[in-house]
Amino acid sequence: MSLRAASSATKRPYAAEWRSRVALGLPAGLGLALLVLPLLALLLQADWGRLPSDLSDPTALLALRLSLLTTTTTVALCLVLGTPLAWLLARSEHTAVRWVRAVVTVPLVLPPVVGGVALLMTWGRNGLVGQHLTAFGVQIPFTTVAVVLAETFVALPFYVLAVEGSMRGLDPRLESVARTLGASDLRYLRTVALPLILPGIASGAALAWARALGEFGATLTFAGSFPGRTQTAPLAVYAALEQDPQVAISLSIALLAVSILVLGLLRGRWFR
Repeated sequence: MSLRAASSATKRPYAAEWRSRVALGLPAGLGLALLVLPLLALLLQADWGRLPSDLSDPTALLALRLSLLTTTTTVALCLVLGTPLAWLLARSEHTAVRWVRAVVTVPLVLPPVVGGVALLMTWGRNGLVGQHLTAFGVQIPFTTVAVVLAETFVALPFYVLAVEGSMRGLDPRLESVARTLGASDLRYLRTVALPLILPGIASGAALAWARALGEFGATLTFAGSFPGRTQTAPLAVYAALEQDPQVAISLSIALLAVSILVLGLLRGRWFR
């Protein structure tokens, strides 16, 4: 083989690798730009001098405080209700359980407004459950409880799927050993499984919290937007957008900062 032919053969792999990187890098860069540019535009359009006064406005403070309260309550409900549900889904391959898993994932693809209507038909004054509560003078729609229910409805699937995936990764021999030692399902879950899947629980809780923090459609439909009672931070952003866009931008930056902070801390501590 001549020197020129050898040189040409050596260059071909590098040329092919370069073309592959370009073919993959261009769409990857465009995808990254679609995510980064809106956030960058939000930061560039902000009036940073107004940020402290906008966030210290009583309406903004009420909305942020309500969001913190409702999202924390939502995560607690996800932990208490979602962990046993994820455990049952992970341990069984019965056909009925597969349908249950399908139902659990429906809120992931359901339009938020439709979820709000479904909640209203369940808990409303004439709803499936609400009509019985009305007889005792209990009304859930357009209250803070309605906000928590709406956020839990959309956030619980994220938690369940994350924790179920972690539970499926457990070594089945651990349960066999626990059975041999006489441990019940509850004791095995409490003393063996849960400590091993804490990273999955943390990531599921973070996803549920983030989804609850950004919930808008179901909350607006089912709970309304009453300052101090049902107006969460996303609803306050929407209301401020029509009156003073700079206030909406300031609130949006606050939500962005809190989301990045919490997810960044959890990723560093648990997601590895």
